[in-house]
Amino acid sequence: MRGAHNIFRLIRTGATFERTGAMRVVLGTLDLHPNLRILARAIGLPFSLFGLRGDRNLAPVPRALTALGPAYIKFGQLLSTRPDVVGNQLSSELRVLLDKLPPFATDEARRMVESELGIKVDEEFSYFSDSIAAASIAQVHRATLHRSGQDVAVKVLRPNIERAFRRDIDAFYFAAWLVRTFAPASRRLRPREVVEHFEGVVMRELDLRMEAAAADELAATASVHDRVLVPTVRWEFSGKRVVTVDWAEGINLGNVDELSEAGHDLPDLAARLIQMFLRQALRDGYFHADLHQGNLKVSAAGEFVMLDFGIMGRINTFTRRVYAEILMGFIEKDYHRVAEVHFEAGYVPADQDIDDFAQALRSVGEPMVGMDASRISMARLLAHLFEVTERFGMQTRTELILLQRTMVVVEGVARSLDPHLNMWDVARPVVEGYIRDQVGPRAVIRDLVRSARTLSRLAPQLPELLAAASRRLEPAAVDPPPSFRLKLLVAGLSGSLLTLLILIIYGV
Repeated sequence: MRGAHNIFRLIRTGATFERTGAMRVVLGTLDLHPNLRILARAIGLPFSLFGLRGDRNLAPVPRALTALGPAYIKFGQLLSTRPDVVGNQLSSELRVLLDKLPPFATDEARRMVESELGIKVDEEFSYFSDSIAAASIAQVHRATLHRSGQDVAVKVLRPNIERAFRRDIDAFYFAAWLVRTFAPASRRLRPREVVEHFEGVVMRELDLRMEAAAADELAATASVHDRVLVPTVRWEFSGKRVVTVDWAEGINLGNVDELSEAGHDLPDLAARLIQMFLRQALRDGYFHADLHQGNLKVSAAGEFVMLDFGIMGRINTFTRRVYAEILMGFIEKDYHRVAEVHFEAGYVPADQDIDDFAQALRSVGEPMVGMDASRISMARLLAHLFEVTERFGMQTRTELILLQRTMVVVEGVARSLDPHLNMWDVARPVVEGYIRDQVGPRAVIRDLVRSARTLSRLAPQLPELLAAASRRLEPAAVDPPPSFRLKLLVAGLSGSLLTLLILIIYGV
């Protein structure tokens, strides 16, 4: 971390917000005392000359974020889906960050395609458009394959984007160090680990070969019940900085009026979106982790068309079960069970009082469960949840960052379609189904069968494994007593008999 560089970078961030007018907007959005707002402006004004001007055609906050770079744009994309947090006007202004950023030149894009793929654009494509969508990392061109006539979407990384991201991430590491050094109470949030996680996600997103593989995997794991279309990858026209997929028609999920005019049931779309995400996360442990409006279309048949697979999330079986039990506990208002799950999973230190924690969770859950979503202030709710986690010493779970972030984004997108949507009522059938299949008696039987299969594969090697274990346990010059060897033999036979019994019972 280059200290001087990063100090200037952080100062310039505040200065850019002041120069573009974004500081005034942000302070107006926050529920601060008027004196604190005046103090913040007084501190920021002397540094405003160090700030970037940005694109004056944009509103103040998008103008500041686009001037500061791709990492800041990513943050703005998240906020664009939360009108309940930042307000309807700012949320609407931030949506330009999804896919309406200024593009780079088409000639430059064509040169990058030719350099990356070793082809001539005019020989392989009969048509190659100007940019039709430009986001923080890449832009998309519509094209037609010369030989087959198939319409495709060609995604090309922005020039020098890797260097720009590394510069931002370097500054974030410095900010994390400052937080840990001068605000010890915040260490439980693990700021450095959060930045490391963000860096890993971004670096994968900058390799479009990984995006192509992610699209293939998601298409393979998707269920017919999800009603999802994943465009087919054209591997022969894909590389590290270019990816090509079949063109997919549909109405962008952000065009609410157009969706309504086309006859789509908006509340139904909102409910299906949340359920589709939960099925991916809980059933498969593999989910699209960047589900903002710019990456979702609706086909004429009402199917969700997914785009941009640069950020994908994975959660293991244990975490999925914990997450499902926590969700179910909130849905059923069983806050003591939610508290127990947190303690069992190690999310809350063992020295905390479980009853106090359950009471605190009740204060978080009651405003959400059974209430019209339009009456919930998510900003206040998040602030309250933060206070609860701080009080009970909970650390940030880096493995859950993408899941939590995507859940926030998906709920925000769904509520843009149906402001009265109640997430808990919609989530209930999916979570109940998962718990029935993965946590209840069925899961116990399935786990036993899997264990039996594993043991059956190891059965031929049991004598060798037992002999090796016996040798490792032998003292240098003393043979183990006959009783010890007898116990090993009995254990081996018991394991084999158990395996055989389960195989016979379940007909495996």
